[in-house]
Amino acid sequence: MKILLATDAFPPVCGGSGWSTYELARGLRARGHTVTIVQPRPRTPRGVRETEYDGLRVLEFGAPAPPIPYVRNYFKNEKLYADLAGFLTGLIAREGIELVHGQHVMTCVPSVTAARHSSIPVVCTLRDYWPVCYWSDLIHTTEGMALCPGCSAAMMTRCVRPHARALWPAALPMIPYMRANLKRKQRGIAGADAIIAVSSTIADDLRARSPEIAAARIEIIPNAVNVAALRETAAASAPPLPGPYALFLGKLAPNKGTGNLVRIVERAGLDWPVVIAGDGPERDRIAAAAAQSDRDIRMIGWVDQRAAAAWTAHASMLIFPSRGPESLSRVLIEASALGVPIAAMSTGGTPDIVIDEQTGLLSATPEELADDVRRLRGDAELRARLGAAARVHAEARFDARAVVGCVERLYIDLTTRHQ
Repeated sequence: MKILLATDAFPPVCGGSGWSTYELARGLRARGHTVTIVQPRPRTPRGVRETEYDGLRVLEFGAPAPPIPYVRNYFKNEKLYADLAGFLTGLIAREGIELVHGQHVMTCVPSVTAARHSSIPVVCTLRDYWPVCYWSDLIHTTEGMALCPGCSAAMMTRCVRPHARALWPAALPMIPYMRANLKRKQRGIAGADAIIAVSSTIADDLRARSPEIAAARIEIIPNAVNVAALRETAAASAPPLPGPYALFLGKLAPNKGTGNLVRIVERAGLDWPVVIAGDGPERDRIAAAAAQSDRDIRMIGWVDQRAAAAWTAHASMLIFPSRGPESLSRVLIEASALGVPIAAMSTGGTPDIVIDEQTGLLSATPEELADDVRRLRGDAELRARLGAAARVHAEARFDARAVVGCVERLYIDLTTRHQ
């Protein structure tokens, strides 16, 4: 088949969604399909620039996006949707594309529009809550663990405050636009032939929060990880530190629960070095807390994929304090595949990866997470048992070969129905 993957992110510089799209593209190519990647690049000059990554053809779609709140969002959503849909429609006609697969917030809606215009099947992958939450994370307050119950005007009045901070009164007139923006996204992706939700939790939440999405066909297929390549990269790395250490790897942001990280380490009485690999808006807050702590906390900033594999492979435990509804964390999948024992908050799709007391430890509060960290620190046998089981589970459930096979079967079903 000739398949078009439209994606917000793609290697070499990207997060987990981009690497998951790459594994899908690589796996489809290995199965004999022709794959073309289209990646919108906001805040770059207009026009299409052809590049490649690992032999995969990548068309970068330049688009303006002024760095002004809300105005920027309009350019990256409504304006981009129309422009990108037109480009995709032309590309489908010129190259005989047989199926389109949108991968994220900037690409799903225009993928559906273009595919519908071209009378070919279209799939959308949902990795977080962007169709039902303007901020994509359901977080409406900086305090506590409660998530937003729904995007009413009243709740939007609350959720604007932690995002706009002191300027929040000036943002209130944008609420009608925000609500209309979400409705457009929901109607758009509901027009797909199939929606892939990467975890059971995100599938259930999307059905509950959007009648339009609830009426669509939803398949649960996880993100793909090349387990063999990950293990090969890790095996070739030297230990970054001479002794045991605990690791946090990810974005330093409120939805990741990183504001609780230092407090968790202190409550656990952890006497190992704690390595925090990542960057984000909470970096300064965490650095200040770490400087005042009596624990050995080391912030090393953002690391690339190879360095992340090395730090993960040699860690004695991974701490995952996420308070947001994690759809399906690539960090957890990779740590599991490398046999690293995990102490995690049970949020979102995390239980699809971490089975409590079998492949890791799950907790409901930061205090419970600290207790689990203390427990892992003091029990080498538990760490070994959980890590070994996690390796087996990750390979069986999340390896790219199995995941790509599921996606391919979906493609075949959809194209058969369109004939």
